[in-house]
Amino acid sequence: MPELPEVESLRSLLDHSVAGRTIVGGRIGKKPLRRQVTRDFIADIKGRRIERVARRAKYLLIELSGGLVIVAHLGMSGSITHRAGITDSFGLAPQHDHAEFALDDGTRLVFNDPRRFGTLRLVDRASLSTLKELGGLGPEPLGGGFNADYLADKARGRKIAIKNLLMDQRVVAGIGNIYASEILFRAAVRPTRRSARLNRAEIERIARVVPEVLGEAIEDRGTTFRNYLDSRGEPGRFAAKLLVYDRQGEPCVKCGSPIRRVVVGQRASFYCPKCQR
Repeated sequence: MPELPEVESLRSLLDHSVAGRTIVGGRIGKKPLRRQVTRDFIADIKGRRIERVARRAKYLLIELSGGLVIVAHLGMSGSITHRAGITDSFGLAPQHDHAEFALDDGTRLVFNDPRRFGTLRLVDRASLSTLKELGGLGPEPLGGGFNADYLADKARGRKIAIKNLLMDQRVVAGIGNIYASEILFRAAVRPTRRSARLNRAEIERIARVVPEVLGEAIEDRGTTFRNYLDSRGEPGRFAAKLLVYDRQGEPCVKCGSPIRRVVVGQRASFYCPKCQR
């Protein structure tokens, strides 16, 4: 699933390439996404100018003139590519192109999602803060609202594993399975540890490492294993820098111990039994 670094990379590229362009047409595919796209979606956005592309957690917010916002979630396998020609597909299977927006310069924005867990919604900008998907989200991990004091407060008295706490979107927005594993490895904290049992030094390490890992991943345009591509059709480069995720049985880069896999909250987690306590 695309996480914060992938969506932030996509936001940055799209804001640079399509802000100022006008949507002149488009189409919605026949196969439904997780949430059915409204029948009047294209008619409602046609003729509107893309003012900017923003992000909240894992949601992409395409702000349009007239106070409307396209709220997009990439689901498990989605991507939004900016294509120049009608035959340009970046290697993505055309049967999975579920939405297409034609722009006034002849280019297209295409929402491709093989597993169809993604969503597209059109809402009034004034109602964004009350939108169910966005209303209960915690602070952005790259913003001032997330720090050691905040994390210590959220961990206090909590019996859940620290990895699950980091992935709880109500606690901190945008961290998913891949980056939670990487963050905890760098912080030398085992993913199964109860949140309430972490000491202050461990909390401070985690809070310090969170923006470091996410920032590095954003610089590398995120992580690609299978489907994710950025708006230019290019895969993320951070997969080559993963230290524990999906490396079960491989030697730890620090101590040489085999990386272990454990299920935490129904999600695969990876850690070093020697370096992480």
